[in-house]
Amino acid sequence: MTRPTLQDHLEGWSQADALRRDIASAVIALADAGRQISELLAAGPLAGALANVRGYHADGDSQKELDVITDDLVREALSEAPVALFGSEEADAAVVLNPAGTLAVAVDPLDGSSNIDTNATVGTIFSILPYIGTDSLLQTGRAQLAAGFLLYGPQTALVLTVGDGTQIFILDRASGAFLLAEQRALVLPETAEYAINASNLRHWDVAIRCYIEDCLAGADGPRGKDFNTRWVASMVADVYRILVRGGVYLYPGDARRGYGHGRLRLVYEANPVAFLMEQAQGSATDGRLPILDIVPEHLHQRVPLVFGSRAEVERIARYHRDAAAMPERSPLFGRRGLLRA
Repeated sequence: MTRPTLQDHLEGWSQADALRRDIASAVIALADAGRQISELLAAGPLAGALANVRGYHADGDSQKELDVITDDLVREALSEAPVALFGSEEADAAVVLNPAGTLAVAVDPLDGSSNIDTNATVGTIFSILPYIGTDSLLQTGRAQLAAGFLLYGPQTALVLTVGDGTQIFILDRASGAFLLAEQRALVLPETAEYAINASNLRHWDVAIRCYIEDCLAGADGPRGKDFNTRWVASMVADVYRILVRGGVYLYPGDARRGYGHGRLRLVYEANPVAFLMEQAQGSATDGRLPILDIVPEHLHQRVPLVFGSRAEVERIARYHRDAAAMPERSPLFGRRGLLRA
């Protein structure tokens, strides 16, 4: 069976529509950059000390050597596409690429860069918006024309939505083409698997703590079933797993300094993931409200993020909105139980 290529898929989707052709051009450019990044990552330490810290962002996050390299590769690729405005995690402000362009693109060039030297999965996340002026990247996530991410792991995958479902393409090393592997990825509505960094338990608010305690209680607790925990510490890997087999991911705001409003970036991390999730019949919120309805205030705005199987995302929102929505709890798993920090 011959699988359609990414190029075939986008040509069939765009046809005679000029804006769609521009979107297709930007996606192809991102795929080209991803192919180069994949080769670089595959070389690991043979390509140099890619995990070395090069500097620090204003918020204290470190900038690795490979962060800078991938940013350059993505920017160079998009400069050949009809992209008027480019925003990146690696730059303080958006820059103009092609003044005649019709699109604005926001990118996290290397999500999970703390894992560079551990041979763990990392990725490139992107959001494509209509260009409407200098504030184009501050539109709500509902305005996105396309979004997705490249995943660099045992396979190099491109997960994409252009507003017509969520597709998964896999890089064929022999031909260099991204081939369609899943025409319509769907997130299972129910799950027994969650992803969260449990080392931060003592900093969580009551709703998150109670939700996780209920999951940990398993079949003997208020949920009446056992749950598994999965946490890769590279968000794109968790997104991909949830698209393949369901689950829920939580990166809440917490009581630590600088984490009260969440830690993931709205424009180029949360929004594209939320678009992919909704197109795959999943859901994404900040713990309470849909991510795609939040109006960005600046390029690097941070938000809490909960996404995945719709039933669990909705349950977590109920826990936040109304304490009465939480199940009755036995003394063992109550707020002053064994799991109290």
